Amino acid sequence: MIEYAYAFAFACFAVAILLNLWKILTATEITDRILALDTMFINAIALVVLFGVLLGTEIFFEAALIMAMLGFISTVAYARFLLRGNIIE
Repeated sequence: MIEYAYAFAFACFAVAILLNLWKILTATEITDRILALDTMFINAIALVVLFGVLLGTEIFFEAALIMAMLGFISTVAYARFLLRGNIIE
């Protein structure tokens, strides 16, 4: 029974990633694209964690932490670029 729950969760997160990709491609404002990209990072992290739970290994949790740090830094860098025009002062 748990296999059905894993399959359903994988399908839901995959659909969410596809919808985020659609928003990135069709958004008119750059801020909408940045938010969709950040949400896509979060959904990808959820997929990696779910895959780690499915396999029963801890290495995927470390990969998810690294992905979370990269997602946060990239969102901050994009926002800073929009506000100031440069990233590094």
